[in-house]
Amino acid sequence: MPPKKSNTLTAAELRIMKILWLRGECAVNDLVAAMPDGEVLAYNSVLTTVRILEQKGYVEHRQEGRAFVYWAAVAEKEASRSEVRHVLSRFFGNSREQLLLSLLGDDEITPEELKRLKEAVKSAPEDVGEGA
Repeated sequence: MPPKKSNTLTAAELRIMKILWLRGECAVNDLVAAMPDGEVLAYNSVLTTVRILEQKGYVEHRQEGRAFVYWAAVAEKEASRSEVRHVLSRFFGNSREQLLLSLLGDDEITPEELKRLKEAVKSAPEDVGEGA
C-alpha cells in the first residue's frame, strides 16, 4: 500500500512557495533562477516539485507560448495556518493550550518573545472561537 499523500509542505515545496508568494507568477526557469544562494535545484527537480504542489492545490498554472506560468493558489497566511493546525493535531492532540505551554516552556524563548506572547494572550478577545 502506498504511503498516504500529505497536504503539508516539504522543505523543497516551501522554498518554491516562498518564491511564488514573493514574486507572484513565475515560469519554471524563473523559479530555478530565484533559488536562494547555495540552494541550486535542477530544472527538472523544480518542475516535478511544482507539479506536486499543483496536485496538492497550492499552485495553479496557465500556458504562455511554450512555457507554463505558475502562481500560488493558496495565500501564505492560509498555508501557515494549515501547517500550525497540522502540528497542533499531530503533537498536541488539538490542544492550543498544550501548544502554548510547550512554547512557554522552551528554554530558547527570549524575554521579548515571552512578553509579546503574554500581551497577545491578555489582549485576545474573550469570545474568540465561539460559534465556530
